[in-house]
Amino acid sequence: MGDTGRARNAVSGQEPTPMPRLALYALVVCALAVAAAVVSFVEGSFLGVVWVLLAGLSSNMAWYYIRRAKVRAQG
Repeated sequence: MGDTGRARNAVSGQEPTPMPRLALYALVVCALAVAAAVVSFVEGSFLGVVWVLLAGLSSNMAWYYIRRAKVRAQG
C-alpha cells in the first residue's frame, strides 16, 4: 500500500517543525486561564481580571516559543 514513512530524498527545510514543548504548555495555561476568567466573571468576582492578564502573558509566551523554533529551524 502507501508509504507512510519519510521520503528518502526530502529537503529538510520543507517539513514543518514540531511544536516546542514550552509553547504547548503555554497554550494549555492560556486555555485554562481563559476558562478560569470566564468562571470568575460569571460568579461576579473581579479576580477574573488577573486570569485575563495571565492568559495574555501565556499566549505571548506561546507565540514567542513557536516563533523561536521556526527561526532556529531556518538557520
